[in-house]
Amino acid sequence: MRRFLAESRAIAILERVSDTSPPRYEEPGIGLVLAGGAARGAYEVGVLEHLVEHVSHELGYDVPLDILSGTSVGAINVCVLAAFADEPRSRVARLAAVWTGLEMATILRPAARGMFDVARGLLGRGLTGLEAGALFDPTPLAETLERAIPFERIDTHIRAGRVRAVTVSATQVATGRPVVFVQRRRAYPDPWPTTHQTLPKSVRLRPVHALASSAVPLLFPAVPIDGRYYCDGGLRQNVPLSPARRLGARALIVVNPKYAPPAEALTADDHHGHETAPSPLSIIGKTLSALLLDRIDNELDRFEKVNEILEAGTRRFGDEFVNGLNTELGFHPTEGLQRIGIVHLRSSANIPQLAAEYVREPRFRVPGLLGRLMKRVADDETMRDADLLSYLLFDGEFAGRLIELGRVDARAHHVALCKLIDDTVGLRMRAK
Repeated sequence: MRRFLAESRAIAILERVSDTSPPRYEEPGIGLVLAGGAARGAYEVGVLEHLVEHVSHELGYDVPLDILSGTSVGAINVCVLAAFADEPRSRVARLAAVWTGLEMATILRPAARGMFDVARGLLGRGLTGLEAGALFDPTPLAETLERAIPFERIDTHIRAGRVRAVTVSATQVATGRPVVFVQRRRAYPDPWPTTHQTLPKSVRLRPVHALASSAVPLLFPAVPIDGRYYCDGGLRQNVPLSPARRLGARALIVVNPKYAPPAEALTADDHHGHETAPSPLSIIGKTLSALLLDRIDNELDRFEKVNEILEAGTRRFGDEFVNGLNTELGFHPTEGLQRIGIVHLRSSANIPQLAAEYVREPRFRVPGLLGRLMKRVADDETMRDADLLSYLLFDGEFAGRLIELGRVDARAHHVALCKLIDDTVGLRMRAK
């Protein structure tokens, strides 16, 4: 028992360091965590459609998405959900309409001096202006956010309790520190100490926060907020599990558009033989993938380790084990280690390959240099993946295909989703 307690104490310290100790909430809540991925974010909409339509239908009540946490394009998606929280089912249809109505030529407008400014920046020359150091003008994306999301409605729904909290993750450029913009009901305590590595900032969410979270380096410029510059939150926290957990989520639905190939595919690739030299565009795409999509596994493993310890202790020592352990570790009675249920949904298909196949189709037409460049990348037979294409393909028809892929993957997790939600909030929802 002493050794077990010592290991649990170490886990508890890790939990404090990792933002996983829960705050003081009376009722368990469902946290929805949406990852970044630029144009791949349409995949998340398909998962949400299955949740609000089929899971809600089977459970007999609307799935309560109490805590919404997003990074980059995931931050944009959660802001839409929060703004229309009084429309539990139709809000996802609104989100799907935005995605399927996108046009690349509208969203990706090359900055007037983008490539020139990037080159100057690499040479150490000073940059000025809204578009400095970016290939694309942020104005079209900002205008889309303004039209699609009535941010002031988030204030109303937070006050009414339809949503407990919404978080938008960004990266502070000067320090490289992850910053989480948090809007929550004022009756709740501060989500976590400001001395922690991840800095929480209480705000009223507005377009500037979503724009900052989605400002992919080189593609879009950093965004100033209160005198400091911020860029894509995926650089440090692409899948924001910890903010949702800190804000009271006892169960997490995690949606990540990253494709996880089977182990045999990875082994086969290692023995593929000699490769041709990668193109600069291929390297840029792979770099973005490494920065934005590759940090979730360790965090999920940590959650599972804590769950295993608590379940083993309860089996061995009884139902009072967890409370006794938290008392021994010095936690407040309403805080401490608790089991967190998780359903993690990942793309079952390689989205970069889907993007390349789509761009090669005759129907794909984007005028100008951008369209020609994307066609060339897609036609390059030496490029097995087209990561950069999948980030930039803000195209309504392609978004529709990713939405359908999200529906298919969510359907495969239907039983797990129903069980997670009903075990967590079923009693509360049926009592209403």
